[in-house]
Order: sequence, then structure tokens, then C-alpha cells
Amino acid sequence: MKILMVCLGNICRSPLAEGILRKKTQMAGIDVEIDSAGFESCNVGDCPDYRTLENAKRNELDIRDIRARLFRTADFDRFDKIYIMDDNNMRMIRRFARNDNDMRKVDYILNAVYPGSKSCVADPYYSGSDAFQRVYDQLDEACEIICKKLKNNEKL
Repeated sequence: MKILMVCLGNICRSPLAEGILRKKTQMAGIDVEIDSAGFESCNVGDCPDYRTLENAKRNELDIRDIRARLFRTADFDRFDKIYIMDDNNMRMIRRFARNDNDMRKVDYILNAVYPGSKSCVADPYYSGSDAFQRVYDQLDEACEIICKKLKNNEKL
């Protein structure tokens, strides 16, 4: 199984989701490849935003090794599941999709918690530290459910 987490800049939400799910699946002994990507070229090669790094560290998660990269059409071929954070990500990813098969791989990450809700993980970039913790809590809950489904060989 290969899972991709996607947000706008790949420096706040998606690298955090990647790190959370990576840690949970490693602890559960689940063999899965997890990556993250974004749509803004200005962040390519950057590590996560310093506030994301600080928040991750407070939650005993080390994501310093993650580097921002751009989402590519080829990601539809490489990944089995693609989780997005918000409506803007959905609009952008549709531009890359070649067909309905590509879009069948895409889902809002919070649909893991609230099926069919299309709930969004708010971008904390222009907010304070409380927003970064809210994002962590939302992603942690979603990734816990995703990990359990992976462990039980359930459909994502």
C-alpha cells in the first residue's frame, strides 16, 4: 500500500499527516509507503514550517527529514490512496487527474473520521500555535483510523 498526503505548500498539514501515519504504521508493524506533496513550487526542498516542527516535537513526533515536493500527475500511478486536506486541494488535484480512476484514489483525510462529510483541515499557516495543535489533533485522529483499517485489511 502506498499513501500520499497532500496540502497546499507541503510544509504544514501534509508533512504532519505523513509523519503521524508513518509513526503509527511503524509501531503497528504495517508495511506501507507514505509520502506527502503540495502544489506551491516556492516550498520545494524545504523542511516543514518551523511551527509544524515545534508542534510535532511537542507531540513526540520527529518530521525533520521530510522535504516539500510538488504533486505530479504520476502520483496517481504511484499511490493507491491520496488524502487531501481541503476543498482548494480538491480543486487543484482535479486539474491533474486524467480520468475518473485517478479521482477514485482521492479523498478528504477527515472523511476517515466523518465519512462522506468532506470536512476540511484548516491551514494553520497564518494562525497561532493553537491552530497547529488543532491540526495535529485532527490528523492524529484520522491517521489512527486509517492505521486500524490498514491493520485489518479494510478498504481505505
